[in-house]
Amino acid sequence: MELKRVVVTGLGAITPLGNDVETTWLNAINGVSGAGPITRFDASLFKTQFACEVKDFNVDEYLDRRDARRMDLYCHYAIASATQALADSKLLDDEKVDRNEIGVIYGSGIGGLHTFENEAGYYAKNEANGPKYNPFFIPMMIADIAAGHISIKWGLRGPNYGVVSACATSTNAMIDAFNYVRLGKATAIVTGGSEAAIYPAGVGGFNSMKAISTRNDSPETASRPFSGSRDGFVMGEGGVTLVFEELEHALARGAKIYAEVIGGGMSADAFHITASHPEGLGASLVMKRALEDAGIGADEVDYINVHGTSTPVGDLSEAQAIKEVFGEHAYKLNISSTKSMTGHMLGATGAMEALFCIKACEEDVVPPTINHEEGDNDPEIDYNLNFTFNKAQRREVKVALSNTFGFGGHNASLIVKKF
Repeated sequence: MELKRVVVTGLGAITPLGNDVETTWLNAINGVSGAGPITRFDASLFKTQFACEVKDFNVDEYLDRRDARRMDLYCHYAIASATQALADSKLLDDEKVDRNEIGVIYGSGIGGLHTFENEAGYYAKNEANGPKYNPFFIPMMIADIAAGHISIKWGLRGPNYGVVSACATSTNAMIDAFNYVRLGKATAIVTGGSEAAIYPAGVGGFNSMKAISTRNDSPETASRPFSGSRDGFVMGEGGVTLVFEELEHALARGAKIYAEVIGGGMSADAFHITASHPEGLGASLVMKRALEDAGIGADEVDYINVHGTSTPVGDLSEAQAIKEVFGEHAYKLNISSTKSMTGHMLGATGAMEALFCIKACEEDVVPPTINHEEGDNDPEIDYNLNFTFNKAQRREVKVALSNTFGFGGHNASLIVKKF
């Protein structure tokens, strides 16, 4: 069976760096931090009092108030970014387009955490009179409902489901979308991920695990991947949506093509529920599988957008895995962790970083890893690797690889190519 070629024809983004793709990308290549004090709730009693929040987002631009009240914030971000991506792609402009052949594969690592938090406390407040819950509690909370809402809003009747694999979620969603289109099971798939977990349960839970930074005196510099003083990730949020489309269909309608998707890999660490394998075994395996799926050699990759969360173990093991997979070519690559700017957007992070890879291929510029100070080195990390510290770098980017690794040992890598 001859596989079809898959291209990206639409992009949408609601992120800590901006509420559209252009603003997000401009701030990324300029090294802007999206971190600041938490405004969504009073975090003064928490060990961590900052995050990378979405700013100045107005859901009324995308949904009427009645519908918005029946959705969790993570769905607001999904609908908003999908609205942008579908408008950008012009895929639905032709009334004759077959919506039976257009699907939605979308992810959220946590789903409606705020909805759950509110409703769980509601029972205690009403216990004397018996339980009383919002009738929309369950459909607002469940992690698959963003895919459902996107499908319903635009009448897309192709493959439709949600993906959950922690921080690998939206990369897994994109790999599934890629496979459905290249196998001829759909003409196009709306894919990506969204997350909105910057609430007491999210911050408190990650604090208890000692997973997130507590650098409250300097939120903007707290996410510092590959630096010696890194002390955990910074929570982020948002929604990022991409339209994956079969090449011939895109060409026939004169679509703008941002990049081609050429491969994806998946693996498991099979090691620990939260920690990555210290030798990077799963990370090495997933990149090798992505390269094999793409049918390219390691020396053809120009840029890796790494998982790079700013955790002590994770950054080290990923750097080791890159050296193991790419050998001498590792020193010719540009490597960057854009989580230094966006924070860790959890289930949305893979889609965010795939978008950055696509823009890097389109514009031949690699966004930086910010917040590295001279001399702030980890003795176990090889700084002969080009981590693109602090400033974006101009270079030809023909092929870019994005890594995402999730709690549970889930690893996923996606490869895109300049079209």
